[in-house]
Amino acid sequence: MIPGQSPDVDGLRQRYPGHFSPFGRERLIQLLVAVAAVVVLLFGMAQLDFFSGKLAAGIGRLVEIADLMLPPDPGSWAHARTFAIALVQTIAIAFLGTLFAAVLALPVAMLAARNVTAARIVRFLSRRSLDTIRSVDILVWALIWVNVVGLGPFAGALAIMTADIGSFGKLFSEAMEAADRKPVEGILSTGGSHALGIRFGILPEVFPVLVSQVLYYFESNTRSASIIGIVGAGGIGLHLAEAIRTLELQQTSFIILLILVAVAVIDFISNRLRFAVIGPRGGTP
Repeated sequence: MIPGQSPDVDGLRQRYPGHFSPFGRERLIQLLVAVAAVVVLLFGMAQLDFFSGKLAAGIGRLVEIADLMLPPDPGSWAHARTFAIALVQTIAIAFLGTLFAAVLALPVAMLAARNVTAARIVRFLSRRSLDTIRSVDILVWALIWVNVVGLGPFAGALAIMTADIGSFGKLFSEAMEAADRKPVEGILSTGGSHALGIRFGILPEVFPVLVSQVLYYFESNTRSASIIGIVGAGGIGLHLAEAIRTLELQQTSFIILLILVAVAVIDFISNRLRFAVIGPRGGTP
């Protein structure tokens, strides 16, 4: 609008009738839903003792713990070496678990995608299988695999692999369903089979998206591998749990610092690899 010129109220009413409509039944329902959501939120916070003053009282204790954790100190060079080896083991667990999950999830995702698999019963069973796997948390999978194969990094890699199959299967299938249909139609119109349409029409288009998702999960799984080590699935998590249990807070902060540096380095490398695949402007290489 030009300064000094009166607004075109009639034009605004025509373009945005919903903003000028009287307070009717629809707006009343929206208001009631918003009020109900706020009430449920406040009730839930009250049930979880958000208003009991525990948080305010614990802030002072948090400051004391943070002060005891500084400066980060492994205690000795032997401990630093042990923690570094455990960190490398954690990264290996995350890498192998993520890689195996992506390889195994790809064919299942094809079975679950509507534009790849025509049989409804196959899609239904594939999707429900992925839902079942995804509904179990990675920590539970770690406990299961520790009881199956014993303590150690092998159980951790299997836990990450199993948990990520469900997530990758869902994400991969959704990426395939969102792919442009025209390349597949062009292959079919020239006499190509449905399999060739998937291979040369869908997969090249969604491949950068799949790589981006796998790289992100590798970074995320590095943090997850640090946690599942607490239940005996190998990696640096076991040392972190032991340091917390024995109140070696400076060792705890040193281990946390190692994990933060590792995640930052992996994030930097993942970004470079992702842009190498998708191109600097988001186009296919």
